[in-house]
Amino acid sequence: MAQCVQSVQEFIQDSFVPLVAALCSEEAERLTRRNNLSFAELVRPFCRLTSEVHMRDPNNQLHIIKNLKIAVNNIITHPPQPGAIRKLLHDVVSVSQPAEGLVANVITAGDYDLNISATTPWFESYRECFLQSMPASDHEFLNHYVACMLVVSSSEPDPVEQFLKLSQEQHRIQHSSEYSYPKWFIPNTLKYYVLLHDVSTGEEQRADSIYEEMKQRYGTQGCYLLKINSRVSNRGADEQIPDPWSQYLQKNTIQNQDSYEDYTVSNKNSDHLISDGIDSEFKDGLSNNFKTHPLQLDHPSGSLDSADYMKASTSLQDSKKSNSGTPHGACLTLTDHDRIRQFIQEFTFRGLLPHIEKTIRQLNDQLISRKGLSRSLFSATKKWFSGSKVPEKSINELKNTSGLLYPPEAPELQIRKMADLCFLVQHYELAYSCYHTAKKDFLNDQAMLYAAGALEMAAVSAFLQPGAPRPYPAHYMETAIQTYRDICKNMVLAERCVLLSAEILKSQSKYSEAAALLIRLTSEDSDLRSALLLEQAAHCFINMKSPMVRKFAFHMILAGHRFSKAGQKKHALRCYCQAMQVYKGKGWSLAEDHINFTIGRQSFTLRQLDNAVSAFRHILINDSKQPPAQQGAFLREYLYVYKNATQLSPDGPLPQLPLPYINSSATRVFFGHDRRPAEGEKQAATHVSLDQEYDSESSQQWKELEEQVVSVINKGTIPSNFQPTQFCLNRYSDNSKFPLAVIEEPITVEVSFRNPLKVPLLLTDLSLLWKFQPKDFSAKHDGETKEQGTCDEDMVGTEAIAEFLINSEETKVARLKLFPHQTGELHILGVVYNLGSVQGAVSLDGIDPSIGLQTGKFVSNGLSVRGRQDLEIQGPRLNNTKEEKTSIKYGPDRRLDPIITEEMPLLEVFFINFPTGLLCGEIRKAYVEFVNVSKCPLTALKVVSKHPEFFTFGGNTAALTPLSPSASENCSAYKTVVTDPTSVRTALLSSASSADFGLGTGGSPEVIQVPLPDAVLLPGASVQLPMWLRGPDEEGVHEINFLFYYESIKKHSKMCHRVLRHTAVICTSRSLHIRATVCRSNALGDEEGRGDNMLLFVDVENINTSETGVKEFHIVQVSSNSKHWKLQKSVNISGDKDTKLASRERAKLCFKAVRCKNSEENYTFADIVFGNEQIISSASPCADFFFQSLSSEFKRTHVQSHTHASQRAVKQSFDETVRLIQKCSEVDLNIVVLWKAYVVEDSKQLILEGQHHVTLNTVGKEAFSFPQKQELPETVLLKFFRPENTPVPARPTPEQLSNLIKTSLHYPESFNHSFHQKSLCLVPVTLLLSNCSQAVVDVMIDLRHKPTSSEALEIHGSFTWLGQTQYKLQLKGQEVYSLQLKACFVHTGVYNLGTPRVFAKLVDQVTLFETSQQNSMPALIIINNI
Repeated sequence: MAQCVQSVQEFIQDSFVPLVAALCSEEAERLTRRNNLSFAELVRPFCRLTSEVHMRDPNNQLHIIKNLKIAVNNIITHPPQPGAIRKLLHDVVSVSQPAEGLVANVITAGDYDLNISATTPWFESYRECFLQSMPASDHEFLNHYVACMLVVSSSEPDPVEQFLKLSQEQHRIQHSSEYSYPKWFIPNTLKYYVLLHDVSTGEEQRADSIYEEMKQRYGTQGCYLLKINSRVSNRGADEQIPDPWSQYLQKNTIQNQDSYEDYTVSNKNSDHLISDGIDSEFKDGLSNNFKTHPLQLDHPSGSLDSADYMKASTSLQDSKKSNSGTPHGACLTLTDHDRIRQFIQEFTFRGLLPHIEKTIRQLNDQLISRKGLSRSLFSATKKWFSGSKVPEKSINELKNTSGLLYPPEAPELQIRKMADLCFLVQHYELAYSCYHTAKKDFLNDQAMLYAAGALEMAAVSAFLQPGAPRPYPAHYMETAIQTYRDICKNMVLAERCVLLSAEILKSQSKYSEAAALLIRLTSEDSDLRSALLLEQAAHCFINMKSPMVRKFAFHMILAGHRFSKAGQKKHALRCYCQAMQVYKGKGWSLAEDHINFTIGRQSFTLRQLDNAVSAFRHILINDSKQPPAQQGAFLREYLYVYKNATQLSPDGPLPQLPLPYINSSATRVFFGHDRRPAEGEKQAATHVSLDQEYDSESSQQWKELEEQVVSVINKGTIPSNFQPTQFCLNRYSDNSKFPLAVIEEPITVEVSFRNPLKVPLLLTDLSLLWKFQPKDFSAKHDGETKEQGTCDEDMVGTEAIAEFLINSEETKVARLKLFPHQTGELHILGVVYNLGSVQGAVSLDGIDPSIGLQTGKFVSNGLSVRGRQDLEIQGPRLNNTKEEKTSIKYGPDRRLDPIITEEMPLLEVFFINFPTGLLCGEIRKAYVEFVNVSKCPLTALKVVSKHPEFFTFGGNTAALTPLSPSASENCSAYKTVVTDPTSVRTALLSSASSADFGLGTGGSPEVIQVPLPDAVLLPGASVQLPMWLRGPDEEGVHEINFLFYYESIKKHSKMCHRVLRHTAVICTSRSLHIRATVCRSNALGDEEGRGDNMLLFVDVENINTSETGVKEFHIVQVSSNSKHWKLQKSVNISGDKDTKLASRERAKLCFKAVRCKNSEENYTFADIVFGNEQIISSASPCADFFFQSLSSEFKRTHVQSHTHASQRAVKQSFDETVRLIQKCSEVDLNIVVLWKAYVVEDSKQLILEGQHHVTLNTVGKEAFSFPQKQELPETVLLKFFRPENTPVPARPTPEQLSNLIKTSLHYPESFNHSFHQKSLCLVPVTLLLSNCSQAVVDVMIDLRHKPTSSEALEIHGSFTWLGQTQYKLQLKGQEVYSLQLKACFVHTGVYNLGTPRVFAKLVDQVTLFETSQQNSMPALIIINNI
């Protein structure tokens, strides 16, 4: 239980005090009325004695009474009505509320820190009022009147006569059968005569003389002269006299009108207006008007007894003058206060206590005299006394009855009467023994009501005995409560028992027993009592040694529920709020929901709308586990409360709504128009849209492409203020800078909503909330900031979504648009909308109601509230500096704060006849349409891609040379001419410069200028340009990114350029695989007499699988392009004019290549045609793709060689030497194989065409049309080594060294000689030496070399060189030298002349790199004998 102001002893003593009746004459009542008080009210504050009182017990022992209090009441002849008592108790509890600003008691129990009110004044007020308003009963005498004061005014004509009248009136009330109420303690009631004298108006002498007469008549101890009203009304008004009456009167006359609220109807039949019938004095002041009890209702109604509370008017009807506003005791001085105090003391000392002492003695004597009689006689006396008793019954019947009545003179009642008198004067030991005796007698007679009363008081007496000689008999109380409740059906007495016993148990720290007792008395018959007892039980649980927090909370909830039923809304709300501290955040969501819902309801009833809104908000925002129907009800309730709350302040700021949830970090912002869909053959550039998923790798690629093109535009540097274009901002993009948006172009904000409820939510009139500050970026002054409003549509247009339905537990995005019409700074703050629910949204028979709800087809239930939610996005966690790493700091996220810039051009790109599938190397022609959809011209249009070899717009020659007629007939992408049949397999030459095809200008090959006519695209204009595509060399799906870059003609401070993205997806399938090798020809001289030629072997394989429908490939032409070499002719032995390859077939082609005249600028193109049409390989698109493949090949090899650039050679000359030697093995020859593929598709034959490129760099090394994949070994050993600081310079390989000098022997294949005539045969042999390098070479020829192996001798035989056997020559760069030799044979046979050893070294080098020059093949000669 909660802490009380009084101790338990004080509480019990004050609950049972001697009662004194007061009977006043009309004149005496009038005198006291001058102070706005009745006589009983006048003396009430002074009824506690300030000094100890002594009296003697029956054994003549001195007994000390401390702190005695008496109660003086007006005589009321009607018992109080139960309904009126309930009304009084209700009002007492209702008025008593926790004090404002009261510091709550903080209790820490385990994980809980609870703020709990330490005291419960409403319970104490209820308890006091309950005990005072208990009607007197026959089975006990505690609230029977012991004495009666007869009060007469000294101003009456004959006061003594008036005393006599009052005395007779009292006698009539006590002894007449027509008055059953009030109850009197003993027949001979003490009468005390009080003469009331008004000092200000009365004659003091007369009063004294009357008093003297009274003393003679009634004795000095039976009368008293009380002088009052000493204060003259015109005395100083500033004199402050205390008002001790207010605290007492307030309890009895509940006047505080402000605290009354509407009470809910707990009985449907009763809607009476209850008047405050509580009256503690007579309305008309008449002394003999005893008809109206202070607890009498003005409108008696049966409904009062059946219901705890009824609907009352907002302000209670008050049946009497208000006491709260009028001062009490206005005519009394402090001396008068002392006189009244003295009067009560005199009355108690001289009148009341002697009377009680005498009565106790008399009763004691009676009992002692009866104890001497035999038990049988005593029993006979009892039977005689109890003649009105019912006949003897069986024991079972007696147990079940409580209707046994004793006559007033019964000896058992005399014991009880004596016990009660002893109890009232604090003689608890004697009281206990009397109660104990009476208890036995009552139980023997099965008088259960009397027995229960005796048990109750015996237990209390035992507890109150000084020195605690015996323990508190709690079982007595248990039995008493059970008897009252179950047998006697008297809940009022049972309640008194519980209130006393619980307080006693609490004082002994037996909180658990106290709680059990309190809970046991909760029942359906009184909600108010149940609520108060449950609340006290809850306090018992929390005050235990180890607090039971959850039990406290549970019983608080039960108490709150009963308070609510009793109409005590404020107390109900307080209980629920205290319990909520325990349930909050513990995962008990259903309990939390129930508590919050009740708090919301109660707060709404009490017009605490903010609290109500807050409580309902909690129900909705926690992940509710309620069924859909319940959630729907919660939502409707919330909307209703919210609507009421917002109507109180219609002009206030928009409230924050709790639903639906917004995932702020998932907010995406898109700048620009939505992408146009494809129309027929036209396909719009994919660009960026909100439907695309974010890919960090892809966004990095786009950023690199943009940086590349900006770098080219700015001559190799990126400006410091460069900001990569971001069309779509999300949680992954870099949002640290303010994004740029263009005036008149929409800004789309995608907001992610989530509905946590199981019922659909309907948002209507959904739009963005923004703030805008106009700024002219060309001028320097700023405008004023504008909040969103209806007048600001000329600045920023706002698009609203009329209806937006979010189904149950659905996450759904809304795309909201803004249209800026002025330049400046825009801040998107949040969203604003009407929140409502859908009518009939509760599912029936388990069918989800949200299924089939389409936008525009559902009906709102008419309840919606307008509010807002802010978009607050937290930036990324900073983690760069040490300070940032050690603390938690977040960077800015500016995606919702775009800067609106000046007008910029806007480009749209469409692709016509753009393929989705190609063969590897296939060439296809498409068209690109560029459209300027803005109001200002665009220029500097460029396209950048990581795969420039995939497409071309044609070189500078493309526009000059129209397509040939034959090409347009065959729908060929190439420029072709018909060839002369005689020129088959012979090279047709042409030349072209790389500058014509966008290369060689020093720019990046990936950035391509789009050839716009006049280099400008005017507003609204469109232009179509041809675009050739070549299928990538590797099969598979290829994503190729194009970034179109363009600028405005006018330069802007904020935005310098714009870009447009397109991703082409091409699926390529296998076509041809080409391998090529080049080797030196043995024939030194060619037709032109030059000494350098080579053989080129081209191996073509059809690796296409038949799934693609390709029937066969035709090799139509092989072309070479090089600055140094050209193809001369085909040396194929086959007579076929055309080379056809079916699936998995291979063909080998052989060509002769010769060196061409040095031309540093132009490339020489040589075409060897296998058909009857020559494709001009030096024109677009063939040359474009060749040059692009060349640049990508160069880039690839350049990257590889670049890694070795750090290794500096030791000697510069050494490097040059190596380079010269390596150059001998290098060849710069590129081959283009052009082909046609015949495809059967839908029983139609299509002809596809394409080209493959092979780059040949090294003599004798195989090259491929696309790089071979190197298979990595499965396991590789890890090697740990320290890299050398001085790398060893690369030495040329022996193979490279042997290529310095090319040798060739010229001799007759067979030689006839007559050995008979001449035994020695001499054959002239010419040795041709050709210097392959550009440097001067020293050559040494040694003819003395003999084959070492015996096999070579056996096979070829032996011969001898005649003449000089060693030569030293010096050959200039590219020089051919002829040396005449003679070979001498002595036998016929086959001989190998390839025995000369040739050594070569560069001039100025000593012995370095001197190496043997190997012959490429054996030189066999046949010697015949004639």
